[in-house]
Amino acid sequence: MNRSQASAGLKQEIGTLTQAMDRIAPERTVVFMEVCGTHTMSFRRNGLQELVPERVQLISGPGCPVCVTPVEYVDHAIALAQQHDVILATFGDLVRVPGSYTSLEQSRADGARVEVVYSPLDALNLARKHPDRQVVFLAVGFETTAPVVASSVIQAEREHLENYSALSAHKVIPPAMLALAQADDLALDGFMCPGHVSVVIGMNAYAPIAQAANLPCVVTGFEPTDMLQGLLMLVSQARQETAKVENQYLSVVRPEGNPRARAAMDQVFEVCDSRWRGLGNMPLSGLTFRKEYARFDAARRFSVNLPDPVEPPGCQCGAVLRGVTQPEDCPLFGNRCTPRSPVGACMVSSEGTCAAHFRYRSVNQAT
Repeated sequence: MNRSQASAGLKQEIGTLTQAMDRIAPERTVVFMEVCGTHTMSFRRNGLQELVPERVQLISGPGCPVCVTPVEYVDHAIALAQQHDVILATFGDLVRVPGSYTSLEQSRADGARVEVVYSPLDALNLARKHPDRQVVFLAVGFETTAPVVASSVIQAEREHLENYSALSAHKVIPPAMLALAQADDLALDGFMCPGHVSVVIGMNAYAPIAQAANLPCVVTGFEPTDMLQGLLMLVSQARQETAKVENQYLSVVRPEGNPRARAAMDQVFEVCDSRWRGLGNMPLSGLTFRKEYARFDAARRFSVNLPDPVEPPGCQCGAVLRGVTQPEDCPLFGNRCTPRSPVGACMVSSEGTCAAHFRYRSVNQAT
């Protein structure tokens, strides 16, 4: 099959899925939420919102880990970077996220040692190469990255590395989904569950949400046809007024998830209350170090003075993460706030909703 035939086949499959959706969709508008930054980008990049029936809406929720990380965490990271013996290791997206008064990017320009890494294992290598410096990894992410961070801590313990630690801002997705399902200012008809997270926690993790909130949940992959199939499954449940967990991503996601990854995560971390940007403090929605690994907790290892947190004036990122506001409704969007000069985290991150809406405006307008 050549490229043109493959493209024609994809268009035909997309057309078949959207037509089926149109046939079975309820007469009322149904609203589903995805909670994965990769879904956000895929949906916008492929212009799918222009192809599905108008009465089927897919909105973005708190699926970007950098975006939901509160400003006080960024302030904490900046304070650590300013310690003379610290090398701060971080994923690239976090460097430009504004804190209350400055950013890690500015701190690096002022002389702080801020290293962009692609894995916590890279941060471990920094600790090995610089035994005279303290290496702090900024552990931001959902259940997808937490097992890898946990593995790095376990390895540091094995090697007796005393100069490696992590500042945890890890979040767990299901409590946030349940909070949004029960929010008074948001009427949802179901969730498109994240593919990457579900590889670790499994599809069974969403059963309590489907039961407690009486909402369908469908674990979905990231290709255009994956997302449309997932939406079709959600629409079908909405029409039948059922609420169960289904798995579109059968090739990757198992009911129980990945036991080895979960075991590593559970060995090092335990659940705790956690603050999310836009959602506030939510019980049992984060991960903190177990007491057996407390010496690897940068929050305990270093004593720093933190300012009172200040959100960027006028930024609607919190409302966007809750799904109650679209990026275009924010007065800063595309004006003062662009990927070149972002005001809020949702415009900084490569998985941010505002960044996706801005980046793919021309694609969607041309569709």
